Amino acid sequence: MTTLTTQYDPSSSQPVDPTLLHLTDNAAKKVRRLREEEGDNELMLRVYVTGGGCSGFSYGFRFDSELGEDDANFDNGDVTLVIDSLSYQYLQGSTVDYTEGLEGARFVVTNPNATTTCGCGSSFSI
Repeated sequence: MTTLTTQYDPSSSQPVDPTLLHLTDNAAKKVRRLREEEGDNELMLRVYVTGGGCSGFSYGFRFDSELGEDDANFDNGDVTLVIDSLSYQYLQGSTVDYTEGLEGARFVVTNPNATTTCGCGSSFSI
């Protein structure tokens, strides 16, 4: 279960509903393994949105060790998911998961805001 530990909503200064983003247990488990490989258990998974991709926007993932002043962060146990305020507006209500299958192993975003997605699921439009 994902809970909001820190939030920032620059448009309203109101608390953000903690149910708006979810980091699955499977994704948290993978992050734990990757942190162990890196030798740094304090790393956080950052999810962000950039322009580009075949559908207009693309998802990006990276490790981060610091929170920005406008970041929202969500915890699943000892794993923190971090999202900047610009990306947050596109990711509200999304679920971040980790899958392994015929298409390979990867983090995936299930985004209810996306009106179209590409075949590989790494880009979307709103």
